[in-house]
Amino acid sequence: MQIISDINQRSIKIKSQLVKILSKSKIIKSKIIIVIGGDGFMLQTLKRNKNSNKLFYGVNSGNYGFLMNKFSSSNIVKNLSKANMISISPLEMIVKNNKNQVRKSLAINEVSILRQSRQAASLSIKSGSKTIIKKLVSDGILVSTPAGSTAYNLSVHGPILNLNSKKLSISPISPFRPRRWKGKIVSDKSKIVINNLYPKKRPISAVADNIEVRNANNIIIKTNQKIKFNLLYDKNNSLQKKIKIEQLRRETS
Repeated sequence: MQIISDINQRSIKIKSQLVKILSKSKIIKSKIIIVIGGDGFMLQTLKRNKNSNKLFYGVNSGNYGFLMNKFSSSNIVKNLSKANMISISPLEMIVKNNKNQVRKSLAINEVSILRQSRQAASLSIKSGSKTIIKKLVSDGILVSTPAGSTAYNLSVHGPILNLNSKKLSISPISPFRPRRWKGKIVSDKSKIVINNLYPKKRPISAVADNIEVRNANNIIIKTNQKIKFNLLYDKNNSLQKKIKIEQLRRETS
């Protein structure tokens, strides 16, 4: 078992406690990596270990910690031994910039296409050979996984997707034309192609979670089914349950 923590004081303190508790425990799961931090730190850790077959158990020391578990010194051994696993696949973003350079990045939550100047972005969006929208004038667009549908996507009023939905959400950010376009839900097998219609006048950046590529001309987004991240959650605090809670909050708000 491996323990990785962020460098903030709270994370280091929790790590110290965990080392003492687990050294006295008989629980031995060599495939588990305990990740102490917030959602951002978990995303970084998952991507660094994308070729491993490890199990990741997150312990929240940040703010919201949607991908994490709550820390309980008295229950950590029991929680680890009874944790349930879910597997998620990331998005793969392939970007060609204005110099015809190509960059690839993974996104576990979402790919964000954002205006890079004071002027709104002007984008065309396709799913395979099918045109979703010929021209969207907006601050940008989000393509979100089910796991990421309660993150930035939720803030722009995108749909909350069930983990087993096998869908992706395409949500506009402050659409100006057409003003009433609400976005689209597509299959997670879709190949989404986004083109900047006016790259010189209206530059855009493409962001895979927190990795940014500026002056993007063409962006291809698809689910990388070959990569599986195996996340562990406490029995009564599953990722599915958190998503359902967010869905209920939206319905009652």
